[in-house]
Amino acid sequence: MYLTGFADEAADSLADQIEVTKILGWENIESRNIDGVNIHDLPIRKFDLICKELERNDVKINCFGSTVANWGVQITEPFEETLEKINRAVPRMQKLGTSLIRMMSYARLKNSDGTLAGNQMEEERFRRLRIITEIFTKAGITPVHENCMNYGGMGWSYTLKMLDNVPGLKLVFDTGNPVANVDYSAELPYPMQSSWEFYQKVKDYIEYIHIKDGVYNEAKNDLDYCYPGEGDGDVKRIVKDLIDNGYDGGISMEPHMAVVFHDKNVVADALFRRENYLEYGRRFMKLLEEVRIDV
Repeated sequence: MYLTGFADEAADSLADQIEVTKILGWENIESRNIDGVNIHDLPIRKFDLICKELERNDVKINCFGSTVANWGVQITEPFEETLEKINRAVPRMQKLGTSLIRMMSYARLKNSDGTLAGNQMEEERFRRLRIITEIFTKAGITPVHENCMNYGGMGWSYTLKMLDNVPGLKLVFDTGNPVANVDYSAELPYPMQSSWEFYQKVKDYIEYIHIKDGVYNEAKNDLDYCYPGEGDGDVKRIVKDLIDNGYDGGISMEPHMAVVFHDKNVVADALFRRENYLEYGRRFMKLLEEVRIDV
């Protein structure tokens, strides 16, 4: 087992991201944005410099936190745009020796009044996801789908249906995302999801873990984010179950307490971002040690 995290929540520059990673005693970064640009979209010259800086500091990119088919991409948009992004990502991952790429299953389709559309174009989603998965797996890369604001994140039954239709696709399970999402796997009136229930239903397919926690705030229809184990994400229970069952993969921090990738209105000064990320990592390591003692 190893620890890593979205270090772009701590700082924009790679130098600062490397610094907080080493302070925590970790060797890996789940790379999403560097200087505000996703790693698969950076100019190639800058990407080459990043490779050299990582090598000099003996820090690795364990996972590409890509935007492939994410919540900001509609299934109705041209597939060629997704393929272009993938074609940039693959050689960069191979150069860095990165074996995991976080992806999603496109945004949920909604009606004009904001309600969930009855037709989610499942067959087209599955067709595209099969092609994406085949490209990555043939390149020696494991695609891991995150349960976020996408089709697969609508509930555990949607994730399982997607996996049935997309051979080779694995999961990155985010502990906090279910708390903020309606459970369309249940009957009307739809309740909010349970992280523990979602995890239990899909755990046989989990390749990787994101740690996020919070309490649902109905007024803003989002989470009040908090340190791991202090919210409703069942973080400690899930981590204990992982350890009890011999999990040996990566666990990645995604605090969302100082900055939120999908919400540019959430801002914080550089010092708070750095200190919050470090404190988040330290608190999770303490939680992990407590869980190991209980085993």
